[in-house]
Amino acid sequence: MNTYRIEEAQRLIRPSLEQVVQPTVESDGSLGDRFERILTFVEIIMDWLVVVSAVNGGYLLYQLLQLGRHVNYSLESLLWASSAVGLLYVILLDRDGAYRPGNSLLRIKETERSLRVSTQTFLLILPVTFFGNVQFSRWVLFFAMLGVPLLQALEKQLLYVAMGELREHNIGVQRVLIYGAGACGRRVLSALLRSPNLGLKPVAMVDDDPDLEGQEVFEYAYRRGQSVPVVYGPVTKELLQKYGCGTLVVAIPSLGRQRFSSAVNAAHAAGVRFAYVPGQAIESEHWTEYADIDGTLLNVFGKPPTNWQYEMAKRPFDLLAAIFLIVLLAPVWLLLALLIRIDSPGPVLFSQKRVGKDGKIFNLYKLRSMHINAPKYAVSPTEAHDPRITRVGRFLRRTSMDELAQLINVLNGDMSLVGPRPEMPFIVEQYTSAHRQRLRVKPGITGLWQLSADRAFHIHENIQYDLYYIRHRSIFMDIAILFHTLVFAMHGV
Repeated sequence: MNTYRIEEAQRLIRPSLEQVVQPTVESDGSLGDRFERILTFVEIIMDWLVVVSAVNGGYLLYQLLQLGRHVNYSLESLLWASSAVGLLYVILLDRDGAYRPGNSLLRIKETERSLRVSTQTFLLILPVTFFGNVQFSRWVLFFAMLGVPLLQALEKQLLYVAMGELREHNIGVQRVLIYGAGACGRRVLSALLRSPNLGLKPVAMVDDDPDLEGQEVFEYAYRRGQSVPVVYGPVTKELLQKYGCGTLVVAIPSLGRQRFSSAVNAAHAAGVRFAYVPGQAIESEHWTEYADIDGTLLNVFGKPPTNWQYEMAKRPFDLLAAIFLIVLLAPVWLLLALLIRIDSPGPVLFSQKRVGKDGKIFNLYKLRSMHINAPKYAVSPTEAHDPRITRVGRFLRRTSMDELAQLINVLNGDMSLVGPRPEMPFIVEQYTSAHRQRLRVKPGITGLWQLSADRAFHIHENIQYDLYYIRHRSIFMDIAILFHTLVFAMHGV
């Protein structure tokens, strides 16, 4: 496992693919290795074609709108220029790690990278339009810069579906046995099932609890989708060979040394790869950094990451976006307010005390989705048919439109568009030092946790999403999360 994979693994507390699996193919020219190379080559070509299409599409739009000084380009020169821009884009993607194996955190990282690298590409080309001998319209570049992320999002979706079909037909697939059918094992199972590009297909889970034998374990998801059976342990060479596995993943962080060694020996005897989820890191109020020194990984407590450019841009971005959304959605606000008042007696807005940045208490607003006599600080409903929820409230909660009122909190400066979800004071009082790291930044209307399947569980049980966001946040990531939130809401999840 190379340094990049180790660093990313340690930064993601969540037992994700980058933590628990080694590279899925050997580098000895095997069939699996060649298959992965072909897939990577196809992805590179498609990324290049996306840019070529975006530049040519931008030129057609430029011609149609008759913007700026009207300049005509021959088809040959346009193809050469778009090909060069596409090549630069692919090179920058490669330098950013886009073609390394691994998943990309709910696929939001792919969108964030596309936005960032496309901006970098066109910023590098922009000086040429001013000082170079080549006359190229900046309007064409502008339209292309907008088109690349949209086209690449479509391209990645097509690739994702295509790879899923290949894996379903066992093409380029390595079978995986997961040792541990608990919460950690289930998360590893879910991560593998949701990342067909890795080519790791779980076929069964092994557990030392005889009561679990024969049960089906489903992935974490809103709908009961894929599942695998549980078989009684221990892990042996014969068991691995029976299921034709190429990889064994130990998903029990607290596994004793004796059973751990036994699993390692079984994997070695069967000639399969071995991977494991490491034990929990030490909880601390300080951020943990990792350094690889001659192959030795050091764990260092440091200061929380700061990005002053991002911090300066964050508030203006939130303010302008909130004002724009409030004005744009004003008719929707009026309609929803009318429906809420007609459906049940009580105010349109619901407010609740929440904890914000640095422990500041503020009033969080929502469009009221429950009856007026519902307890204000009771456990939130988990079922759509909860009697506390009004008829209109079911629609509001299903589409997350009850959260629109939090744009008021963004205007007040208590919240941001993107960030960790604010929690109620009595929950924050029980925070550990690791949980308190969430309070270093402003809470948000949406975030990584809200877009994950773990949204079905409590926020404080899944802080890994918030900690990842706090460490890697940027304007590009915020835009990517907002885009995925829009798609997420449109699916009515």
